[in-house]
This record gives sequence, C-alpha cells and structure tokens, in this order.
Amino acid sequence: MSSGLIYGCMGLGRWDGEALGAADLARAEAAIAAALDAGITRFDHADIYGHGSAESIFGEVLKRAPELRARIQIQSKCGIRLATADSPQMYDLRAGTIRARVHGILERLGTDNLDALLLHRPDPLTPPEEIGAALTGLHDEGVVRSVGVSNMSAAQITALQAHTAPRLVVNQLEMGLHRRAWLEGSVLVNTPASADVGFPHGTVEFCRAEGIELQAWGALANGRFTGLPKEPGDDAVATLLGELARVHDTTPETVLLWWLQQHPAGIVPVIGTTNPARIAACREAGAEPSRLTHEEWYAVWATARGAQLP
Repeated sequence: MSSGLIYGCMGLGRWDGEALGAADLARAEAAIAAALDAGITRFDHADIYGHGSAESIFGEVLKRAPELRARIQIQSKCGIRLATADSPQMYDLRAGTIRARVHGILERLGTDNLDALLLHRPDPLTPPEEIGAALTGLHDEGVVRSVGVSNMSAAQITALQAHTAPRLVVNQLEMGLHRRAWLEGSVLVNTPASADVGFPHGTVEFCRAEGIELQAWGALANGRFTGLPKEPGDDAVATLLGELARVHDTTPETVLLWWLQQHPAGIVPVIGTTNPARIAACREAGAEPSRLTHEEWYAVWATARGAQLP
C-alpha cells in the first residue's frame, strides 16, 4: 500500500549539538518503522535538520537495513545557512554551495542519489540563471532525479523554471488548519481583510495548473488541534475534530489531514511527529480519500477562523 502522506524527518536528529547515541537511533528506527507500517514511503529531509544529524541518523537506519532504500523515496532540501558566531542566518543558493550541500546530504544519508532535491528558501542575491544551471547539472548527472522548491511564490517558480531544464515538480509550503492564508486569500479578494493575507495570491492555483505538487509542511500543527492546544479557540476545533472522528470512525488526526487533502489542489501533507502512535493515527488519511461532507469541511474551517466567512 502506498500512502498519500510524506514523513518529515526534522525531529529524528539532535538540535543540541550532542553526539548521536543508541537512544537516538532507536527513536529514529521506531518512527521510520511506524511510517512504513502506515504505508508511508516518502521521507522528507533538509540539510539543516538537527544540523545534519537527522540525515545522519537516517543513514544509520539505512545502513542497518540496506534493502529499505529500494522501497522508499528520499527528498532533501538545501539553501538555508544557519547562524554562526561569525555569520547571520542567510540563504545561499550559489551554484557551488548547492553542489557542496547536495554531496554532503548524500554522504550523510549513505546513498548515491536523491529522488528529489528542493530549494529550501529563495535566495534573492543569487541569479536564477546560476541556480537553474546548478539544478540542471545535478539532474543531468543523475545525482538528483527530480527538482523542486519550498516556500516560493508562483512568480519565483516561473523565474527559476525559465533557467532550469528539468521541470520543477514540487512546492513545499506551510499549509494547514493553523496556517490558512493560502485558503483565506482565495475568498477574501475584494474585501478589506485581503490586505492582511500575506500568502502570495494565485500560488496555489498556479501550482495546480502547472502540475506542481503542493506539499504541506506543519500539517499536524504540532498537535494543537489534537491534544496540545496553544491558542484560544483550539479547544473548539479539537472538539469538532473529535466529533467528526466518531462520525466517520477514524482519528482526529485523520480528520485534520482529510480537511487539507480534500482541497482540489491535491495537497500532500508532511507529518513530522516522532511518536509512533500519532503516526499510526494518520494512517487512514494516507490510505483513503476524505469522507468529510461539504458542510463538515466548511464547519471545520469556520470553527478554526472563529468568524463567519464574508
């Protein structure tokens, strides 16, 4: 069984700089096993996750089970340089940096190629001609099988595609019930509230029209609607998700993901929890289409926004 979900590996490594140990490996193995049990075969990385340790621990799992590589797809991202004592955090998509980062990714993962390479954030200082040439070269060499972007607008994708031979096939964005600007903007056109929407208008529609897969990072919202409320109104959403889960004989996590997947743009959620039980709770969202009615879908949206639609 293949899944309509992607497992996000940001939580597998260590951000504290401590050396990876047996407990870290066991936790990673348990999370990866739970994802596979849920039918998930696509794994999302970035070279900065755990300062590279997420890829390293994943590579250790692959080393222990080398037959796994043929069963899964691995994508990773580059382009963010974290702050150091000598440098602020910045974005770096210069050709040499992309190439060096990709080879570092491959070394940590212990694999010869990536199924997909995504540019993590736009770098306004590097010309798209240089970025596109780097992506084209890595693709032609077979180092990356496909290329895409993350956190980019339709205009930025268009500018980059003009200088990139392989088609850009992914745009990964923060999308979900907690980050709704991508959705709110579609109905707030010609209203004063539209000025408060920061999401680049038309990006969702552009990606759908161009066949660019929209991947939603942060889709589970760190559990705020399924057990860890953070803001006023979260409890009301959690209650509704629980009620709908009982109606449809599933889990609140599945209802939350169904709500996102039901949008006609074909959004693919990225789930990042390392808790095997929560990963298992998402299984049905990866295996079956949403059973939410039109009315139920809007009820979830209205409850989350806390106000009637215009």
